[in-house]
Amino acid sequence: MKRKLCSIIGGTFLAIALCSCGVSNKSIIRQQKIEEGVSNPTTVEELKYAIEKYQKRVADTQLAQSQIGIWYKILGTRYLDTKMYGEALKCFQEALKYYPDNQNLYYYVGVCAGYMSHTALDFGGTGSTEQRYNYLKLAESAYLRAITIEERYVRALYGLGVLYVFELEEPQKAIPYLEKALTIDTKNLDAMFVLARAYYSNYEFDKAADMYDKIIATTKSAKTKATAEENKKTVLDAAYQN
Repeated sequence: MKRKLCSIIGGTFLAIALCSCGVSNKSIIRQQKIEEGVSNPTTVEELKYAIEKYQKRVADTQLAQSQIGIWYKILGTRYLDTKMYGEALKCFQEALKYYPDNQNLYYYVGVCAGYMSHTALDFGGTGSTEQRYNYLKLAESAYLRAITIEERYVRALYGLGVLYVFELEEPQKAIPYLEKALTIDTKNLDAMFVLARAYYSNYEFDKAADMYDKIIATTKSAKTKATAEENKKTVLDAAYQN
């Protein structure tokens, strides 16, 4: 048997507030036209003037929206730093509404969801693990989305490796992602340890032993080297028994 290895408060928010109070979009648009002085442009000059005015308004709105997204991201990282993963996850979800193609935000979602899976306890005593599983699948989809956007994103590749090996117990799925991460960051000791564990869990003992040898040759830490040597011995013992 195997053994264990060792704030903007302005036009945007005002518009939201007005809408929530029952003011129609037509009323807001009419008010905007009055403010800009371009209620009913007809001549070429009036039309050009109206376009210029509204282009500026659109640019201002885009700038405001962009800043809101950035602030949500910053707030999320602040929560993450203090290990408030639930609040951080909410912030990154909001930030994605403004930056839907930002690989870093998806990575952070993956991290938060992974941690939140550990808090998904069965308080009702029903025996259900559905909530925990849902968080883990959210983490998986977030990491996968991140590497779809940036295929050489090592942190997301590593995140997938950890998720598959230690949480979802699907080490075979982890191997290609960790191998790719190590072609990009060749001296990433954390990724080496997880990949060695994935090989071991997948009964690829020779590859696991070779990976521990690589760790031993790469690290300058006596403690890390000792851990790799101990783990290699466990792998060789397992290989002998099989």
